[in-house]
Amino acid sequence: MRSRTDYLFFETARRRELVNITARVAQTVAASGVQEGFCLVSAMHITSGVWVNDEEPGLKEDFMELLERLAPTADYRHHRTGEDNGDAHLKRTLTGHQAVLPVTKGRLDLGPWEQVFYAEFDGRRRKRVVVKVIGE
Repeated sequence: MRSRTDYLFFETARRRELVNITARVAQTVAASGVQEGFCLVSAMHITSGVWVNDEEPGLKEDFMELLERLAPTADYRHHRTGEDNGDAHLKRTLTGHQAVLPVTKGRLDLGPWEQVFYAEFDGRRRKRVVVKVIGE
């Protein structure tokens, strides 16, 4: 069994942003030497997530608008702690915090239009994602 763990670091310019990380995840897969297995991509912060979908600007805008409708920027009970990011926690819950992706013949095995995104909902500070590849 082989494994490799890499960390990707982010500090987004905007509070909410989708960052395409497909190439960086694929680099970790290639460096792992794993031919058949799985790649876990997991956001390590409670206000960010991982989203697998199409790299299409309209879809990304629609997704962010959907999240804003479901978890609008508003006054949440969480803000009583002194934070102002209650919506970011909820958006992360809706997005999901990780994805498990297949590795086949030594490569990330995604569908024709699938891309991997780091989804940031409370940015402008340093955060990270763990990429863990395991297999034969």
